[in-house]
Amino acid sequence: MNQIYIVKVRVNYILVAFIALFLICSCNVEEQKKDKVIDVVSEPLLLTGTADFVYTDYAPLKDKPIKVYYHIPATANTLSPILFVFHGSDRNGKYSRDVLVANANKQNFILVAPEFSDEFYPTADAYNMGNIFVDGDNPSANTLNSEETWTFSAIEPLFEFIKIKIGSKASTFDIFGHSAGGQFAHRYLLFKPNAKLNKLVAASSGWYTLFDNKIDFPYGTAKSPVEFSDYGNLFNKKVFILVGDADTDPNSADLRHNSIVDQQGLNRFTRAQYFYTKSRETATNLSRTFNWKYAALKGVGHDFAATSAAATLLLYP
Repeated sequence: MNQIYIVKVRVNYILVAFIALFLICSCNVEEQKKDKVIDVVSEPLLLTGTADFVYTDYAPLKDKPIKVYYHIPATANTLSPILFVFHGSDRNGKYSRDVLVANANKQNFILVAPEFSDEFYPTADAYNMGNIFVDGDNPSANTLNSEETWTFSAIEPLFEFIKIKIGSKASTFDIFGHSAGGQFAHRYLLFKPNAKLNKLVAASSGWYTLFDNKIDFPYGTAKSPVEFSDYGNLFNKKVFILVGDADTDPNSADLRHNSIVDQQGLNRFTRAQYFYTKSRETATNLSRTFNWKYAALKGVGHDFAATSAAATLLLYP
Protein backbone atom coordinates (compact mmCIF):
# COMPACT_ATOMS: atom_id res chain seq x y z
CA MET A 1 0.00 0.00 0.00
CA ASN A 2 2.79 2.37 0.87
CA GLN A 3 4.40 1.82 -2.50
CA ILE A 4 1.14 2.48 -4.30
CA TYR A 5 0.65 5.66 -2.27
CA ILE A 6 4.12 6.88 -3.08
CA VAL A 7 3.55 6.31 -6.79
CA LYS A 8 0.30 8.30 -6.64
CA VAL A 9 2.04 11.20 -4.96
CA ARG A 10 4.73 11.25 -7.63
CA VAL A 11 2.15 11.19 -10.40
CA ASN A 12 0.31 14.11 -8.78
CA TYR A 13 3.51 16.10 -8.52
CA ILE A 14 4.16 15.52 -12.20
CA LEU A 15 0.60 16.51 -13.04
CA VAL A 16 0.87 19.70 -10.97
CA ALA A 17 4.17 20.57 -12.63
CA PHE A 18 2.65 20.02 -16.08
CA ILE A 19 -0.35 22.22 -15.26
CA ALA A 20 1.92 24.96 -13.92
CA LEU A 21 4.08 24.81 -17.03
CA PHE A 22 0.96 24.99 -19.23
CA LEU A 23 -0.30 28.06 -17.34
CA ILE A 24 3.07 29.80 -17.64
CA CYS A 25 3.19 29.12 -21.40
CA SER A 26 -0.40 30.32 -21.77
CA CYS A 27 0.43 33.52 -19.95
CA ASN A 28 3.44 34.05 -22.18
CA VAL A 29 1.31 33.53 -25.29
CA GLU A 30 -1.23 36.02 -23.99
CA GLU A 31 1.52 38.53 -23.24
CA GLN A 32 2.90 38.04 -26.77
CA LYS A 33 -0.56 38.62 -28.18
CA LYS A 34 -0.86 41.82 -26.16
CA ASP A 35 2.54 42.94 -27.41
CA LYS A 36 1.49 42.30 -31.01
CA VAL A 37 -1.69 44.29 -30.54
CA ILE A 38 0.24 47.19 -29.07
CA ASP A 39 2.68 46.95 -31.99
CA VAL A 40 0.08 47.76 -34.62
CA VAL A 41 -1.80 50.50 -32.79
CA SER A 42 -1.63 53.78 -34.70
CA GLU A 43 -0.27 56.81 -32.91
CA PRO A 44 0.19 60.50 -33.79
CA LEU A 45 3.21 61.36 -35.94
CA LEU A 46 6.07 63.57 -34.77
CA LEU A 47 5.52 65.86 -37.75
CA THR A 48 2.69 66.95 -40.05
CA GLY A 49 2.29 69.71 -42.62
CA THR A 50 3.70 70.79 -45.97
CA ALA A 51 7.37 71.63 -46.46
CA ASP A 52 10.63 70.50 -48.07
CA PHE A 53 14.21 69.62 -47.15
CA VAL A 54 17.47 68.75 -48.87
CA TYR A 55 18.50 65.12 -48.49
CA THR A 56 22.22 64.35 -48.38
CA ASP A 57 22.32 61.54 -45.83
CA TYR A 58 22.88 58.78 -48.38
CA ALA A 59 26.67 58.79 -48.40
CA PRO A 60 27.38 57.43 -51.93
CA LEU A 61 25.32 60.31 -53.42
CA LYS A 62 26.11 62.93 -50.80
CA ASP A 63 27.50 65.24 -53.47
CA LYS A 64 24.24 64.96 -55.42
CA PRO A 65 21.61 66.44 -53.07
CA ILE A 66 17.95 65.62 -53.57
CA LYS A 67 15.38 68.25 -52.67
CA VAL A 68 12.40 66.47 -51.13
CA TYR A 69 8.93 68.01 -51.09
CA TYR A 70 6.44 66.43 -48.74
CA HIS A 71 2.95 66.73 -47.34
CA ILE A 72 1.79 64.96 -44.19
CA PRO A 73 -1.95 65.29 -43.51
CA ALA A 74 -3.03 66.40 -40.04
CA THR A 75 -5.02 63.15 -39.81
CA ALA A 76 -2.06 60.93 -40.74
CA ASN A 77 -0.71 58.54 -38.12
CA THR A 78 2.16 56.12 -37.63
CA LEU A 79 0.49 53.49 -39.82
CA SER A 80 -0.46 55.76 -42.73
CA PRO A 81 0.98 54.63 -46.10
CA ILE A 82 3.94 56.51 -47.53
CA LEU A 83 3.75 57.34 -51.24
CA PHE A 84 6.79 58.34 -53.27
CA VAL A 85 5.85 60.40 -56.33
CA PHE A 86 8.39 60.64 -59.15
CA HIS A 87 8.14 63.63 -61.48
CA GLY A 88 8.53 63.74 -65.24
CA SER A 89 11.27 65.32 -67.33
CA ASP A 90 10.25 68.75 -66.00
CA ARG A 91 12.11 67.77 -62.80
CA ASN A 92 9.49 69.54 -60.68
CA GLY A 93 8.99 67.83 -57.34
CA LYS A 94 7.12 70.78 -55.85
CA TYR A 95 4.44 70.66 -58.55
CA SER A 96 4.13 66.90 -58.16
CA ARG A 97 3.51 67.35 -54.44
CA ASP A 98 1.18 70.33 -54.71
CA VAL A 99 -1.14 68.66 -57.20
CA LEU A 100 -1.68 65.73 -54.83
CA VAL A 101 -2.06 67.52 -51.48
CA ALA A 102 -5.87 67.36 -51.55
CA ASN A 103 -5.77 63.67 -52.46
CA ALA A 104 -3.34 62.96 -49.62
CA ASN A 105 -5.67 64.71 -47.16
CA LYS A 106 -8.70 62.84 -48.41
CA GLN A 107 -7.08 59.41 -48.61
CA ASN A 108 -4.80 59.91 -45.62
CA PHE A 109 -1.46 58.99 -47.16
CA ILE A 110 1.94 60.60 -46.60
CA LEU A 111 3.18 62.26 -49.77
CA VAL A 112 6.90 62.40 -50.62
CA ALA A 113 8.09 63.92 -53.91
CA PRO A 114 11.88 63.80 -54.42
CA GLU A 115 13.25 66.18 -57.05
CA PHE A 116 16.16 64.93 -59.17
CA SER A 117 17.49 68.16 -60.57
CA ASP A 118 19.11 68.60 -63.97
CA GLU A 119 22.12 69.97 -62.13
CA PHE A 120 22.90 66.79 -60.22
CA TYR A 121 21.00 64.15 -62.23
CA PRO A 122 21.34 65.31 -65.84
CA THR A 123 19.97 63.36 -68.83
CA ALA A 124 17.87 60.22 -68.89
CA ASP A 125 20.89 58.14 -67.86
CA ALA A 126 20.99 59.63 -64.36
CA TYR A 127 17.24 59.77 -63.78
CA ASN A 128 14.97 57.68 -66.05
CA MET A 129 17.52 54.86 -66.29
CA GLY A 130 18.69 55.08 -62.70
CA ASN A 131 22.38 55.77 -63.37
CA ILE A 132 23.03 52.06 -63.85
CA PHE A 133 25.47 52.79 -66.67
CA VAL A 134 27.56 55.81 -67.54
CA ASP A 135 25.83 55.61 -70.91
CA GLY A 136 22.65 53.56 -70.71
CA ASP A 137 22.26 53.43 -74.47
CA ASN A 138 25.62 51.71 -74.79
CA PRO A 139 25.82 49.33 -71.84
CA SER A 140 29.03 47.46 -71.11
CA ALA A 141 30.84 45.93 -68.17
CA ASN A 142 33.37 48.76 -68.28
CA THR A 143 30.71 51.48 -68.02
CA LEU A 144 28.57 49.77 -65.38
CA ASN A 145 28.29 51.94 -62.27
CA SER A 146 28.47 50.39 -58.80
CA GLU A 147 24.99 49.68 -57.44
CA GLU A 148 25.47 52.00 -54.47
CA THR A 149 25.75 54.94 -56.89
CA TRP A 150 22.57 54.09 -58.81
CA THR A 151 19.91 56.76 -58.40
CA PHE A 152 17.56 53.91 -57.48
CA SER A 153 19.73 53.14 -54.46
CA ALA A 154 18.88 56.42 -52.70
CA ILE A 155 15.16 55.63 -52.37
CA GLU A 156 15.16 53.11 -49.56
CA PRO A 157 17.61 55.09 -47.37
CA LEU A 158 15.39 58.14 -47.93
CA PHE A 159 12.38 56.09 -46.84
CA GLU A 160 14.14 55.08 -43.61
CA PHE A 161 15.28 58.67 -43.03
CA ILE A 162 11.71 59.96 -43.34
CA LYS A 163 10.34 57.23 -41.08
CA ILE A 164 12.70 58.26 -38.29
CA LYS A 165 12.01 61.97 -38.69
CA ILE A 166 8.23 61.64 -38.55
CA GLY A 167 7.96 58.57 -36.28
CA SER A 168 6.31 56.33 -38.88
CA LYS A 169 5.93 52.57 -38.34
CA ALA A 170 5.41 51.82 -42.03
CA SER A 171 7.38 48.76 -43.13
CA THR A 172 6.86 49.37 -46.86
CA PHE A 173 6.29 52.25 -49.26
CA ASP A 174 4.32 52.81 -52.46
CA ILE A 175 5.41 54.44 -55.73
CA PHE A 176 3.69 56.52 -58.38
CA GLY A 177 5.72 57.74 -61.33
CA HIS A 178 4.47 59.72 -64.32
CA SER A 179 6.13 60.04 -67.74
CA ALA A 180 9.90 60.01 -67.05
CA GLY A 181 8.89 59.14 -63.49
CA GLY A 182 6.93 56.17 -64.85
CA GLN A 183 10.15 55.00 -66.49
CA PHE A 184 11.99 55.42 -63.20
CA ALA A 185 9.23 53.50 -61.39
CA HIS A 186 9.08 50.38 -63.55
CA ARG A 187 12.88 50.16 -63.76
CA TYR A 188 13.09 50.56 -59.99
CA LEU A 189 10.89 47.47 -59.70
CA LEU A 190 13.15 45.57 -62.09
CA PHE A 191 16.52 46.59 -60.71
CA LYS A 192 15.60 46.70 -57.02
CA PRO A 193 13.62 43.45 -56.65
CA ASN A 194 14.18 43.24 -52.89
CA ALA A 195 13.09 46.79 -52.09
CA LYS A 196 10.53 47.45 -49.36
CA LEU A 197 7.99 48.17 -52.06
CA ASN A 198 4.29 47.48 -51.54
CA LYS A 199 2.36 48.90 -54.53
CA LEU A 200 3.51 50.69 -57.67
CA VAL A 201 1.88 52.71 -60.46
CA ALA A 202 3.95 53.33 -63.59
CA ALA A 203 2.02 55.88 -65.64
CA SER A 204 2.38 57.37 -69.11
CA SER A 205 5.95 56.21 -69.68
CA GLY A 206 7.55 57.25 -72.96
CA TRP A 207 9.09 53.80 -73.39
CA TYR A 208 9.90 50.70 -71.36
CA THR A 209 12.59 48.20 -70.43
CA LEU A 210 11.11 44.79 -71.23
CA PHE A 211 11.70 41.65 -69.16
CA ASP A 212 13.54 40.16 -72.14
CA ASN A 213 17.09 38.78 -72.15
CA LYS A 214 17.16 38.75 -75.94
CA ILE A 215 17.01 42.54 -76.18
CA ASP A 216 19.89 44.72 -74.99
CA PHE A 217 19.44 47.28 -72.24
CA PRO A 218 17.83 49.82 -72.08
CA TYR A 219 15.00 48.25 -74.12
CA GLY A 220 15.48 44.80 -72.61
CA THR A 221 17.57 43.22 -69.87
CA ALA A 222 20.46 41.74 -71.91
CA LYS A 223 23.85 43.25 -70.95
CA SER A 224 22.31 44.57 -67.71
CA PRO A 225 22.97 43.55 -64.08
CA VAL A 226 19.67 41.60 -64.00
CA GLU A 227 20.23 39.74 -67.28
CA PHE A 228 20.19 36.30 -65.70
CA SER A 229 17.67 37.03 -62.95
CA ASP A 230 14.40 35.23 -62.39
CA TYR A 231 11.78 37.94 -62.85
CA GLY A 232 8.92 35.69 -61.79
CA ASN A 233 8.48 37.13 -58.29
CA LEU A 234 8.08 40.64 -59.70
CA PHE A 235 4.87 39.63 -61.44
CA ASN A 236 3.37 38.76 -58.08
CA LYS A 237 3.71 42.41 -56.98
CA LYS A 238 0.84 44.89 -56.90
CA VAL A 239 1.68 46.84 -60.05
CA PHE A 240 -0.53 49.09 -62.16
CA ILE A 241 0.33 50.18 -65.70
CA LEU A 242 -1.65 53.37 -66.24
CA VAL A 243 -2.03 55.60 -69.32
CA GLY A 244 -4.50 58.02 -70.84
CA ASP A 245 -6.18 56.68 -73.98
CA ALA A 246 -5.67 60.11 -75.59
CA ASP A 247 -1.91 60.05 -74.95
CA THR A 248 -1.39 59.20 -78.61
CA ASP A 249 0.79 61.97 -80.06
CA PRO A 250 3.75 60.28 -81.83
CA ASN A 251 5.55 63.62 -81.95
CA SER A 252 5.17 64.42 -78.27
CA ALA A 253 8.15 66.12 -76.65
CA ASP A 254 10.75 63.74 -75.16
CA LEU A 255 9.12 60.72 -76.85
CA ARG A 256 11.99 58.54 -78.08
CA HIS A 257 11.90 56.99 -81.53
CA ASN A 258 14.24 54.47 -83.16
CA SER A 259 13.99 51.10 -84.88
CA ILE A 260 14.06 49.20 -81.58
CA VAL A 261 11.81 51.24 -79.31
CA ASP A 262 9.23 51.79 -82.07
CA GLN A 263 8.50 48.06 -81.88
CA GLN A 264 6.75 48.94 -78.62
CA GLY A 265 4.45 51.31 -80.55
CA LEU A 266 4.56 54.87 -81.80
CA ASN A 267 2.97 56.63 -78.83
CA ARG A 268 2.64 56.30 -75.07
CA PHE A 269 -0.78 54.69 -75.20
CA THR A 270 0.22 51.80 -77.45
CA ARG A 271 3.56 51.37 -75.68
CA ALA A 272 1.85 50.97 -72.30
CA GLN A 273 -0.39 48.25 -73.76
CA TYR A 274 2.62 46.57 -75.35
CA PHE A 275 4.63 46.53 -72.13
CA TYR A 276 1.73 45.17 -70.10
CA THR A 277 0.97 42.45 -72.66
CA LYS A 278 4.62 41.40 -72.98
CA SER A 279 5.01 41.30 -69.19
CA ARG A 280 1.95 39.06 -68.90
CA GLU A 281 3.35 36.75 -71.60
CA THR A 282 6.64 36.50 -69.72
CA ALA A 283 4.84 35.63 -66.50
CA THR A 284 2.86 32.94 -68.33
CA ASN A 285 6.02 31.49 -69.88
CA LEU A 286 7.58 31.34 -66.41
CA SER A 287 4.39 29.78 -64.98
CA ARG A 288 4.11 32.58 -62.46
CA THR A 289 1.14 34.39 -60.96
CA PHE A 290 0.50 37.71 -62.68
CA ASN A 291 -0.99 40.30 -60.33
CA TRP A 292 -0.44 43.36 -62.47
CA LYS A 293 -3.33 45.50 -63.69
CA TYR A 294 -3.69 47.73 -66.73
CA ALA A 295 -5.88 50.83 -66.78
CA ALA A 296 -6.58 53.34 -69.54
CA LEU A 297 -8.07 56.71 -68.65
CA LYS A 298 -10.79 57.74 -71.06
CA GLY A 299 -10.17 61.07 -72.75
CA VAL A 300 -6.97 61.78 -70.83
CA GLY A 301 -3.79 62.81 -72.62
CA HIS A 302 -0.32 63.34 -71.16
CA ASP A 303 -1.78 65.02 -68.10
CA PHE A 304 -0.07 64.68 -64.73
CA ALA A 305 -2.97 66.05 -62.65
CA ALA A 306 -5.64 63.75 -64.11
CA THR A 307 -3.36 60.73 -64.15
CA SER A 308 -2.09 61.24 -60.60
CA ALA A 309 -5.63 61.50 -59.20
CA ALA A 310 -6.49 58.19 -60.87
CA ALA A 311 -3.26 56.64 -59.57
CA THR A 312 -4.06 57.43 -55.94
CA LEU A 313 -7.50 55.83 -56.35
CA LEU A 314 -5.83 52.66 -57.64
CA LEU A 315 -3.40 52.65 -54.74
CA TYR A 316 -5.86 53.63 -52.00
CA PRO A 317 -9.39 52.76 -53.16
